Amino acid sequence: MTYEMNEAALARIDEFFSRIGKHLRDRRQRASFAIYTFGLLGDGERKSVEPIAARACPLPADCKRMQNRLLDFLSRGHWQDWPIRLEAARYAIEAMSMHEKVHVWVIDDTGFLKQGRDSVGVHRQYTGSAGKKANCQIGVSLSVATAHAQVPIDFELYIPESWTSDPERRKKARVPEDYVFKTKIELALDMIDRAAAAGIPGDVILADSAYGDSVTFRGCARLLGFDIAVGIRAPTKVWLLGADNQVKGQAVSAQQLGMQLGPKAFRRCSWREGTNGKMLSSRFCFRRVKVAADDGSPIDEREELWLMMEWPKGEPTPTKFVLTSLPGRMAKKQIVRTVKERWKTERVYQEMKGELGLDHYEGRSYPGWHHHVTVAICCYAFIVSERMKAFPPCGGRQSADCSFTSAA
Repeated sequence: MTYEMNEAALARIDEFFSRIGKHLRDRRQRASFAIYTFGLLGDGERKSVEPIAARACPLPADCKRMQNRLLDFLSRGHWQDWPIRLEAARYAIEAMSMHEKVHVWVIDDTGFLKQGRDSVGVHRQYTGSAGKKANCQIGVSLSVATAHAQVPIDFELYIPESWTSDPERRKKARVPEDYVFKTKIELALDMIDRAAAAGIPGDVILADSAYGDSVTFRGCARLLGFDIAVGIRAPTKVWLLGADNQVKGQAVSAQQLGMQLGPKAFRRCSWREGTNGKMLSSRFCFRRVKVAADDGSPIDEREELWLMMEWPKGEPTPTKFVLTSLPGRMAKKQIVRTVKERWKTERVYQEMKGELGLDHYEGRSYPGWHHHVTVAICCYAFIVSERMKAFPPCGGRQSADCSFTSAA
């Protein structure tokens, strides 16, 4: 991809660089940031240090010096990631919130496929990027979203215990000495904490079942004042609540509950227009529940939760299950639309990998990985801001198109 800019856009990116530059140590770092940013935004299939340097400096001698400069900036440069990511987030949010409220935070993770075993955090583990176990790194992300735009504001590399317990590998990859093993859920909660403390706007947290099945994740999100709409696995057991707020019958899996209620309990809802011009729709049912513990007893969560079940037409059983605290604060058709905003995260990952080289970094160090990702986040924040200015949401249509009807 080539990101072409006219004079007005160049003036805006200059302003953007000025804001980011406040968080870099000196003029050399600011210049290196600009060179690397244009390298990610510019043309070329590979967006790692060597090809970026080659495109910036065609002469071999100059190219080698540029490689060393960019490697020094990424791998050995003493600058902090979070202040720069936060500045980029605020820049994007300013444009996103001109027409819509930034109300959703999305937690997700993505794989960075690798060869060999020396890249920091690499391990044979499951990644949705490959749909199977693969030799890869896993990055956990926090994104913020409106109804029409989404931008990642933070990323953390998951470091498996096989790394944190190996002093030699840690030292070679320059993993901080005080770093202790953290689960993906702990990394996600760290990012949520950090963004909340910085005053990033948001009301509800979305996540898939890798996070939503965790009582700790749900509880911490609620304690921080967020509503939640998080996936759970089909086998997760729940207790149905009656009108008196007492559990009814026996704990059953989320999927069993949907089957017991039957197709007639589900209502059709359309939430947005698809790429083919047709409205995307499915069948949904909401019920108040308590999640069951491993021993089958109801978990005493902070408040009652609702289970949103989805049963697409043509499927023999319900297929997706979401625990949410939103009913009572938001109409059910709006809840469906909000939950479905999570799909944008995969598109963002695809754009950042395919167009900005998010997964092209070939260095092996912990600081280098995070610095590379920080610059990619900045690039995407700038692009989202430009999109919002050039193509502001037309408003109204998406809300009007989201409605519940009796299931056929």
